Amino acid sequence: MEEMKQKYDELGAYMEKMLEKPGPLMPVMQKAQDIFGFLSFEVQEFIAQKMNIPMVDVYGVATFYSQFALEPKGKHTIGVCMGTACYVKNSESVLNTMADDLQIMPGLTTADRLFTLESTRCIGCCGLAPAIMIDDQVYGRLKPDDVHGILRKYRDETPS
Repeated sequence: MEEMKQKYDELGAYMEKMLEKPGPLMPVMQKAQDIFGFLSFEVQEFIAQKMNIPMVDVYGVATFYSQFALEPKGKHTIGVCMGTACYVKNSESVLNTMADDLQIMPGLTTADRLFTLESTRCIGCCGLAPAIMIDDQVYGRLKPDDVHGILRKYRDETPS
C-alpha cells in the first residue's frame, strides 16, 4: 500500500513539472509506465484527473501506441518476428508452438508473470529468419522443436 502511494507521489511530482511544457501527455504516460510497469485503468484515471483532460483522451493514446501496456508484462518479453523474411521461413509455426508451450495467446502474459508473448514485425535479423527476441537476446534459424529448450533456460533461472 505504501509502495503504491510512493509511486503515485512520484508520478504526481513528475506531472507537476511536465504541465508547464507543451504536449505533456505522452511523456507523462511514458513515465507512468516506467513507474508502474503498465497503464492500469486507475493510473490512466489519475493522469486524466491531474491533467484535467478527459479519460477517453488518455485511453485513446494508451491504446493507439503499441509502446503502452494496459496489462502487466511478464519478467521476460518474447517477440516472435512475423516480418516477411521470418514469415516465409515458418515463423508462424514457431509462434504457435510458443503459444502452446506457454498456454497463452500472443499479446498475453502467463499467469505466473514470467513471460509475455508478442507477435512482432521485423526485428532486423532477417538473415537469421525465423527469429525471436527474448528481452535483448536474439535466437535465429529456429524450428518449432527449438522452442521448449529455449523457454526451459528462462524457467530454470527463475526460482520456484
